Amino acid sequence: MDVPPLLLGAAMREIIINKNEGNQRLDKFLSKRFKDMPKSLMYKYIRTKYIKLNGKRCHKDSKLTTGDVLTLYIKDEFFESKPKETYDFLKAPIKLDIIFEDENIILVNKQPGLIVHPDENYHFDSLISRILHYLYDKKEYNPKEDKAFTPALVNRIDRNTGGIVICAKNAEALRILNAKMKSRELTKLYLCLVAGRLSRKEGTLTGYLTKDEKKNKVSISKQKAIDSKEIKTLYKVIGEKGIFSLVEVDLLTGRTHQIRAHMSSIGHPLAGDTKYGYKMRGTNDKYKYQALYAYKLTFKFTSDSGIMKYLDGKTFEVNKKDIWFLQ
Repeated sequence: MDVPPLLLGAAMREIIINKNEGNQRLDKFLSKRFKDMPKSLMYKYIRTKYIKLNGKRCHKDSKLTTGDVLTLYIKDEFFESKPKETYDFLKAPIKLDIIFEDENIILVNKQPGLIVHPDENYHFDSLISRILHYLYDKKEYNPKEDKAFTPALVNRIDRNTGGIVICAKNAEALRILNAKMKSRELTKLYLCLVAGRLSRKEGTLTGYLTKDEKKNKVSISKQKAIDSKEIKTLYKVIGEKGIFSLVEVDLLTGRTHQIRAHMSSIGHPLAGDTKYGYKMRGTNDKYKYQALYAYKLTFKFTSDSGIMKYLDGKTFEVNKKDIWFLQ
């Protein structure tokens, strides 16, 4: 009896779906698990029942759940690709200021000057690389075993901005917190040091922001323009010293460089922020980065939060002694 062409060089294998692999479509999982498998062949395997879910015929959009059993009768070559023995993230130092950590998340106080993700020029030392290295050493993350999920950041901040960044350790935490971030059920407060003294000590700034992708810079206008986005910035002056004001900011909209550009647009650029109008005061000026810090994070859930419900109402804050421009 002839062996069907699809089965040449094939053997039956089983994969049991773990918690980080569940809650996704079958084709999404297979694309991550078998990166070398052409999509056309993957769909053919599903259509011809060489891939089954819990012993039954399945479809490309079948939803996987924890504990499901995939039976695969596919070519051995897709199983035999050797995982990398060394990983780029292991080149990053394990230098982290951890504010909070449990089985689901890590809250890290990122220092100015450190990128959160490798950029287009690639840089081995990034915040996510440090976190992956840290979790790898703790045996909480192993790329050989966790093929469908990699710990990931929920929020990001600019390279030269400091402050709290959230990393999800598992897929369920990432899914929930991404949704909470989108629905503004996480409140992030910033501290910034601006040039001059504000005539109004608190208020809400409004306007329209337009981004110049080539220059990686934004502009603010009073009137809506093509490709502009509405912005709202809630601020409160909490201290004044010399020619500077210390301002607490709550972003009612979250746009690129919003705080930096909005404060500059009213004549009060952030200390150190030469991109948006700050004038350095000679070589002794200590403000080498923009004086901006994401210093406080509060979880305020107004909808179901699943395994993350224990965080509801909790606030985490960076010690002000650790904010460089307050020293």
